[in-house]
Amino acid sequence: MSVRCCGGKMRKNNAQKCVSPLHFFFNGSKLLIEFCNRTDKTAMSHPYKTREGGATVTVFVPYDCRNHCPFCINKREYADCSGFSVEAILKSIAVMDAITPYCDFVFTGGEPFAQLDDLQRMLDAVPGTHKVYINTTFPVQPGCSAEEMLDFTRRNADKISCINVSRHLQRYVEESPDEVVGAIATPTRINCVLYRNYPSDQLTAYAERWRKYDIPVQFRYDYTETTPENLYEQENDRILQDLKRQFTYKGLDGCRMRNGFHFDYKGLHMTYHKTLPYSTIVETGEDGVTYDILYDLLIKQNGELQSDWTGEPLDVEKYRRVVYEPYDLHVIEGIVDF
Repeated sequence: MSVRCCGGKMRKNNAQKCVSPLHFFFNGSKLLIEFCNRTDKTAMSHPYKTREGGATVTVFVPYDCRNHCPFCINKREYADCSGFSVEAILKSIAVMDAITPYCDFVFTGGEPFAQLDDLQRMLDAVPGTHKVYINTTFPVQPGCSAEEMLDFTRRNADKISCINVSRHLQRYVEESPDEVVGAIATPTRINCVLYRNYPSDQLTAYAERWRKYDIPVQFRYDYTETTPENLYEQENDRILQDLKRQFTYKGLDGCRMRNGFHFDYKGLHMTYHKTLPYSTIVETGEDGVTYDILYDLLIKQNGELQSDWTGEPLDVEKYRRVVYEPYDLHVIEGIVDF
């Protein structure tokens, strides 16, 4: 087994790479994980640190979707939409752009495509120095046709880096036809949560479904069930073993917070993604200072800025003094170059 790490360096059998707070040990073809220097989520009162370019900013659009997916934890936030404000969100986008003019923005919900005029205003508020992603079901919805949504993607093809379309093995929503998804004018990815007793015998047919349009697929673990102990666990991960039985395993990349197991199926790139349910790691650096290391920031429906998925408020003035580090995403196993 060979491992290609960042910078093109090769690590051979029995090589060891430490990416705190995880130690990655390679013993032949077996990957062993030792957790070190990790503290569980606590009240955050330390200086901020984040990766070069800035933490990803996830924007919750101020309007709901028509779905009721069983694994969605955002739905309850839309039960009462009082106080939700596009104007407040626009102000917070401007704050984040001023602090980190090269960070990524992700629009989620709710359903971003439910109100195209408001989505356009928010997109227009993000300067071109940022990458922009949209999480959507690309829904069937009253008052807005599929062609109107496709026209939106055509008009904004230069603004949107990728549209991530949810399509699950078990159907929880009324889906627009696959031909519509295939006609989206921007780069597209399919997100598929493999939830509880998913039908594993349908995985190959599912891959064939999207291979027709050459749209990569990201299978997702239910992140509410992810822990530091099972983030990199492989042998007892049913999803990972199902995927390895049906597709060609290529390699693994990851960081403190999340990872991706990469697969190939007849030229179709597929990833199995796992991430922790929070987005801050508390860690003492080589300088002896303990930092709150931020991976994701949130702009909520009312414009409130938060530093973690757990609802922790962002100290904006402290974030203006954030310390930057190289992004700790590494290729850990195999070769991930497609």
